[in-house]
Amino acid sequence: MKRWRVAVVGAGWSGLAAAVSATDAGHQVTVFEASRSLGGRARSLPPSSAAWLPDGSAAVLDNGQHILIGAYRETLALMRQVGLLPGELLLRVPLNLRFDDGCGLRLPDWPQPWNFVAGLALASGWRLSDKWSLVQALRAWRKRGFQCDVRTTVADLCKDLHTAVVEDLIAPLCISALNTPPALASAQVFLTVLHDSLFTPVSPPAPDAQDPWTAAGSDLLLPRVDLGRLFPEAAAAWLQARGAQIRLGQRCEAPQWGGGQWQLHGQGYDKVIWATAPQHAVQVFGAYQAQAPRNLGLHLQRWLRQARGLKYQSIATVYAHAPGLALPQALMGLRSSPLAPAQVVIDRGQLDGPAGLVALVVSAPQGSYDDLEGMVIAQANQALAPWLGGARLTPVQTVMEKQATFSCAPRLLRPQQRVAPGLLACGDYLYTPYPATLEGAVRSGIMAALALDETEGFVWKE
Repeated sequence: MKRWRVAVVGAGWSGLAAAVSATDAGHQVTVFEASRSLGGRARSLPPSSAAWLPDGSAAVLDNGQHILIGAYRETLALMRQVGLLPGELLLRVPLNLRFDDGCGLRLPDWPQPWNFVAGLALASGWRLSDKWSLVQALRAWRKRGFQCDVRTTVADLCKDLHTAVVEDLIAPLCISALNTPPALASAQVFLTVLHDSLFTPVSPPAPDAQDPWTAAGSDLLLPRVDLGRLFPEAAAAWLQARGAQIRLGQRCEAPQWGGGQWQLHGQGYDKVIWATAPQHAVQVFGAYQAQAPRNLGLHLQRWLRQARGLKYQSIATVYAHAPGLALPQALMGLRSSPLAPAQVVIDRGQLDGPAGLVALVVSAPQGSYDDLEGMVIAQANQALAPWLGGARLTPVQTVMEKQATFSCAPRLLRPQQRVAPGLLACGDYLYTPYPATLEGAVRSGIMAALALDETEGFVWKE
């Protein structure tokens, strides 16, 4: 196998997964990252952005709440590869989609699929006919191999389900997993997520693994540490210990072909893996297309045509604090509406944060920053009143990622991984079976590293 000199542009989870996999395969890797921090769209905020709590103490926050699930087998394996112990860093919580009013689905800590059977039988607030409508739907989806027409939306897929099941299960799952409302979301991607989380056995770790911990596919895995320590910092240390270079604070324009190599920052590379957000990739590749050699320009044009078709959704996280607040579980669903937009609350005091700190998550938010924060705080003060004990939540900091994820719509044509010979892209937006998730990002990065050894021919025409 030939050893390539490889540049990875972007040190998010996808870029770091590509760099670790390429280094492990023996390639010489240099990672470029425009910011001074690692992790991309799943990162810790810098110390200068630390939140000050009412008691004068500081809290390190993340740029949003990222929840893993037990089905993320490649992510968990990669964490182990760089020396981390997932069982120590993640709080395993059997799937709990019950709302603050007690209604909804909660799975017991049993093996699959018996956990789902028992959870469905005990689902609170559902009539027997509601549960039977879900059983019939699952049987039909399973009979079709969890496949459907690519034009189908989640709302179309679930039109025969009873309202209680849609409101308490389908809609929360769709919005949290795909960050897209059911009426606009791809039913095929939703079915893939449902299959992998609820009905796919998870392989246990290797017998000689330092961390024998494992989780069911449907288990929620909540980070006990900030996102920097969850993977990016360990990945960077692993890479540097094996001779890879990491250059923070170095923004890259599009790589340019010259002298038989791709040129970046005055250095030549055999292969380039572009692991930035798709918006940035479109910007830099679009700027280079006009001046690129003719054949290369055609490759870029084809890739850009697909990438420019992506639409985006926002995610907002409102951090708030109340003295003495402790929720009955680390994660709780909230009834949402246009005037009460938060769908999930996470008790950071049960994870890595100070007591009384909670994170309220709004997927696909609407309206202005100030209006959103005010509505969320009012919603939380009402919904969490039983645990506030007369106290009131105070907003600490609101983080808005305006283009956090791509809109996971039906018939979405995603860009190809191969941009041009020797130039690859990776990121969650490229991993077709999944929505925008950490697992999709990691898998795309691993696939990009595997594709480095593909034989490619390129006839250049000026």
